[in-house]
Amino acid sequence: MNPFRPLEVLSDDQLEAIHLGSLRILAEIGVEVLGDRALDAFAGAGAAVDRTTRRVRLDPDHTEELIASAPSTFELHARNPEHDLAFGGANLVFGAVGGPAFVTDLDRGRRAGNMADFVDYVRIVGALDVIHQEGGGPLEPNDLPVETRHLDMYRTLAVELEKSWQCLGFGAGPVQDALEVICLVRGVTLDGLLREPSLMTVINTNSPLRLDAPMGDGLMEMALHGQPVVATPFTLAGAMSPVSLAGALAQQNAEALFLVALSQIIRPRTPMVYGAFTSNVDMRTGAPAFGTPESVKSQLASGQLARRYGLPWRSSNATASNVVDAQAAYESEMAVWGAITGGVNLLYQGAGWLEGGLTASYEKLVIDAEILQMMSEVLQPLVVDEATLGFDAIADVGPGGHFFGTAHTLERYETAFYRPMVSDWRNFETWESDGARTATERANVIWKRLLAEAPPSTLDPAVIEVLDAFVARRKREIASG
Repeated sequence: MNPFRPLEVLSDDQLEAIHLGSLRILAEIGVEVLGDRALDAFAGAGAAVDRTTRRVRLDPDHTEELIASAPSTFELHARNPEHDLAFGGANLVFGAVGGPAFVTDLDRGRRAGNMADFVDYVRIVGALDVIHQEGGGPLEPNDLPVETRHLDMYRTLAVELEKSWQCLGFGAGPVQDALEVICLVRGVTLDGLLREPSLMTVINTNSPLRLDAPMGDGLMEMALHGQPVVATPFTLAGAMSPVSLAGALAQQNAEALFLVALSQIIRPRTPMVYGAFTSNVDMRTGAPAFGTPESVKSQLASGQLARRYGLPWRSSNATASNVVDAQAAYESEMAVWGAITGGVNLLYQGAGWLEGGLTASYEKLVIDAEILQMMSEVLQPLVVDEATLGFDAIADVGPGGHFFGTAHTLERYETAFYRPMVSDWRNFETWESDGARTATERANVIWKRLLAEAPPSTLDPAVIEVLDAFVARRKREIASG
């Protein structure tokens, strides 16, 4: 839970101007919809659909009516109920990195994602308590066939994790397979999933103002079964959206509302998360930049927009750094602070993101977990009462003394302060004699220990057997066309 009042960067008038600008974009410019299924859904709901240009335009009043039907809070159910999550309000969920094509660590360097690393990375995510949710596959297993690799990914996520996980949203097929897997491991039916949402995915627009067919089909399949979707435009100011932050936010908002509207057309009350990913590019090279002052401003504004519509809000922990260095740390710290002070509900890509999202790093996973743990401690309430004010201790020590040996200190020293996982607070001589390891090198040791100590799966072997049979059957079906 985040007990603090969100920081707001927009005045009420500015917030309304962005809102009205977004409605105007949807009404006058519209969104290009490449999938027939989504196009038919909008037409059936009364939207203005141009079949020739595949452009969909939404009436402002209709848009607002659809958005209002999405719930402001919802729960997501995990295999282990202790890991069930609540979204919206003051709730705060930390997710792991999802989707990179590459993986890296200090020992083996940068390499293409593969299934062995996928399994190891998932197991470490499961071992880090501060990470509440897996993020949709921490890396791409490029050594497996494209058509069926999602089945191996789902199998790993279902077996290794007691936490909730995200499925792939690029089409109805991968979503249907994920629904089948989650029903198997939770022992529920599809009707049961309607009552207890258990699966989440991210659906991206192809900014500017385009919804690709697989993304549209994936969104609609999730909505059909009442499973929550994180609606996320990827609006980089200066490249896929106007260079001005106000224009980028108006476009982001229009695209996010468009996805939410589609979900509500398919099934009213489908849980949705307002996804925001507005940052900027380096205008000298065109490369994406993250953890920038502009991205923090957009985070704060996005939080205000999400709250205006009564929707849970997603942001990200992102960096453009190519290695786990000082740049990676300060850009991530900027991004996390921007999200949390803005009242984020889901911090997606919360741990492990590197190289603008192209790479999942083992060491960055651990360092980000340290950042998240420290942020979590900041959110803990400050206790002020007779005991914590410590008057008797101050009186006993008096002027010029110290508090190391007081009863007040001895009663509390083990739990008084945050104990870091990565940070080394020893003096120089002690640190040097112990190997003089940097934070990145210490993180390397930690992830190896976490992996070695990760417990075996708690999933019933009988369920795993049924799951493996399903995966084998689906692979045969996909191979046969």
